[in-house]
Amino acid sequence: MDSLGERLKYARKHKKCTQDSLAKIIGVSRGVIFNLEKNKTEPQMIVINAICQTLSINKDWLMSGGGEMERTEKASQSAKTLIALHEVIKDLTEEEQLYLLEITKAMRTHLSH
Repeated sequence: MDSLGERLKYARKHKKCTQDSLAKIIGVSRGVIFNLEKNKTEPQMIVINAICQTLSINKDWLMSGGGEMERTEKASQSAKTLIALHEVIKDLTEEEQLYLLEITKAMRTHLSH
């Protein structure tokens, strides 16, 4: 499996999930999943994180083919947090989402000092 699209399709089918059901769970259109599987669009990280959470797969594996398909418990908790964040921000405008991203980056910088 050389591409993200091939790995996504494999994982989705392995987990017995349709494009429609995956799309509905993560709050995107079926076309988003279709286009990702066909490698027609660049994936947004929030969508990738939601897919990984939903399918319980490793993000590194999905993105690059590295590591195991199944993810660890630590990654699982992180993915759950990202899903919760996605639910909060998915209806915001792109400008509002980018603003929240900048705030988050600033907080990370502040907390790491």
